[in-house]
Amino acid sequence: MRPALPTRRNSPRLLLELDLTRGVLESAPRGPLAALRGLRVPTLRTLVDALDRAAEDDRVAGLVAHVGHRQPTLAQSGELRSAVERFRAAGKPTACWSESYGEMGPGNIGYHLASAFDQVWLQPSGDVGLIGLAAEAVFVRDTLDKLGIETQLGQRHEYKTAANMFLESSMTEAHREMVTRLVESATGTIVSDVARGRRLDESAVRAAVAEAPLSAEEAVTHRLVDRVGYRDEVYADLRGRLGEVELRYVERYGKRVAGIAQVGASAARRGKPAVAVVNAAGPIHLGRSGSSPLSGRSVGSDTLGAALRAAADDDAVRAVVLRVDSPGGSYVASDAIRREVHALRRAGKPVVASMADVAASGGYYIAMPADWVVAGPGTLTGSIGVLAGKQVIRDALARIGVQRESVTESRYADMFSTQRPFDEHEWRRLEGWLDRVYADFTAKAAEDRGMAADRLREVARGRVWTGADAMEVGLVDQLGGLAEAITVACARAGVDRSEVDVRTLPHAGPVERLLPAANSDAPAAAVLGDGMPLLDRALAAVHLPRTGVLTMPVSWRFR
Repeated sequence: MRPALPTRRNSPRLLLELDLTRGVLESAPRGPLAALRGLRVPTLRTLVDALDRAAEDDRVAGLVAHVGHRQPTLAQSGELRSAVERFRAAGKPTACWSESYGEMGPGNIGYHLASAFDQVWLQPSGDVGLIGLAAEAVFVRDTLDKLGIETQLGQRHEYKTAANMFLESSMTEAHREMVTRLVESATGTIVSDVARGRRLDESAVRAAVAEAPLSAEEAVTHRLVDRVGYRDEVYADLRGRLGEVELRYVERYGKRVAGIAQVGASAARRGKPAVAVVNAAGPIHLGRSGSSPLSGRSVGSDTLGAALRAAADDDAVRAVVLRVDSPGGSYVASDAIRREVHALRRAGKPVVASMADVAASGGYYIAMPADWVVAGPGTLTGSIGVLAGKQVIRDALARIGVQRESVTESRYADMFSTQRPFDEHEWRRLEGWLDRVYADFTAKAAEDRGMAADRLREVARGRVWTGADAMEVGLVDQLGGLAEAITVACARAGVDRSEVDVRTLPHAGPVERLLPAANSDAPAAAVLGDGMPLLDRALAAVHLPRTGVLTMPVSWRFR
């Protein structure tokens, strides 16, 4: 139970609006440009926290949501569904509406979220595009051959399929097996959740999926939609049931509540135990974290390490939730971060990993040493494997009249030059290095997860798992979102959830962001830095393995 909220006399009852047409951010923007771009886009944590508080606020009469063409991810939908279900459990009416849950296209995730509400509305001209998930893979091998570009990449092992985009013209047997299971597992999550939310048998939901997309009338027949109507009819119905209410966006309500709660509470807050949420979003690399318009946020080992050390040194912080939303990247950077997580645990601070949309390869590497790992059913995780190599562009450049030559003094000085292929000795050295990194990754994963090495290797081999399947094979401990991870962190720290101050680290004001840090342990060292070079970001955006060897470039996505 959260602390009681202060109320004002004669304050109007509120109907909260959850507007998802703008999208949802995983975490607050870092840096001025990112903040401007995300000015009107709410964060997932803001929405979930506000809904949980609203459930206990007598002034909040109900909730209405608008799902548009910008669907949340499956992991975000799962967390929002849980928050809506907690809101409903407080006895408050909820309704979700959309012009169309997918217009001439898939609307799986949008409808997945909608099915958590008491009432689902659909515009008469709209459809329910609950057509089932599809995963697409792109292959450019034939194009590279035509351009005269030779790809030389090694990977460990057959499920580490990131390089297949460049090496193959179609899916390998292992690639197809893995992607098929990912689609099956994620689809199973959607079907199960929809069936529970709509009080239907799973067989009935699967029958609807087999026929979708469904018209509004067909969706009503299949009991996927309760009411057919336009926006004005949705709001008129709610006002008729609730009486006079004032509309308020969920995130604006959250900010207002936070403002009221902080009045005169600064001193009291300093004395409260805290759970720190430390975000690790984006590709992992050495140095400082960064943010750019081209490829979003990145995780620098120096910055994240400083944030974890700041949490260790803060006496008020009793536990840490490491929120991971990363496809991985640098092996050595991931290893440095793993070391910091262990150091934090040795300092007596429990660490709970909370996986968002993706926590794979290097993203899994930094999550696996936590005391407890929480993943969403649709989280992409695992990918315990490694890849490395290069692309030889000599012939492609020669076709446009570009010639390059190099002079070397030592045997392997130009081993990674893109002007020539690896020779036999160089390839053996690369293969040996891949074996060494893979052995280290699997050994540490087995140690961190408390699994026998042979058992760990069975679920490794570069294979990507959904969170639901990862729990079955022992790679994660619990299914849930950030709220569940915070609850676990409180329990492990031996503190009452209602008495805990949940704070994001690092937290620095504008002046602190401008001033240099006094040392590498200072909290200011955890503030956003220059991050990954622009070229590395560009290559990462097109799935080239420049970022690091523990990378899971996803050339397909659920839709």
